[in-house]
Amino acid sequence: MGRIPEGAMGGDQPPPGRPLAEAVAKRRLVALAGHRGEPHVARSHLHDGDPVVRATALRALARCRDLPASEIMVASRDPDPVVRRAAAEVLATWEAGRTGQPDEPVSLLGLLADDDPSTLEMAAWAGGERLPPEEGVVERLAELATGHRDALVREAAVASLGSIGDPRALPAILQAMEDRATVRRRAVLALAPFEGPEVDEALERARSDRDWQVRQAAEDLLAP
Repeated sequence: MGRIPEGAMGGDQPPPGRPLAEAVAKRRLVALAGHRGEPHVARSHLHDGDPVVRATALRALARCRDLPASEIMVASRDPDPVVRRAAAEVLATWEAGRTGQPDEPVSLLGLLADDDPSTLEMAAWAGGERLPPEEGVVERLAELATGHRDALVREAAVASLGSIGDPRALPAILQAMEDRATVRRRAVLALAPFEGPEVDEALERARSDRDWQVRQAAEDLLAP
């Protein structure tokens, strides 16, 4: 992930009227609840007025393995992207039934249609971690990899397509080989699970790419 660290895009400032020291103390309290195994403390802050506190509470509950599907879905529709990013992050490793209660699987597709690029980047990354992917994720990642305006989103989507290794992803990965250097680097590595003449041809072209990291990645994959 190559974007500005969590909390540096507006969510680091406390809500109006709340002193910074108070906000920081509350965020620390909630974060520690996750490490101490205190889900009741974290859950009591899921609807806090500070989006960073809400996001921290979500991560704390995930760490406590006490995060039901319903709470993730609420977070995925939060008005603040700080919280939606957290929802995408926890979905990368979330499994139904981990709370000990019957749970429906949570879809990633809503977050993969988010308007905020930083949320999309996180959701795209999560798509490569949740294997096997749910129906529709490969197609959506392919759309993001080839058509999104934000290069970091395209890069994350290409990387996840390589992680998934679905044959339907190959055309999008090959198209990404013509993108900017950072995306091309990911695309070369994403070709690792694939075989065939198209793949060999793309890797051979990459050996003479103007970016040395692209060339090196291609050489590594073509090495006997």
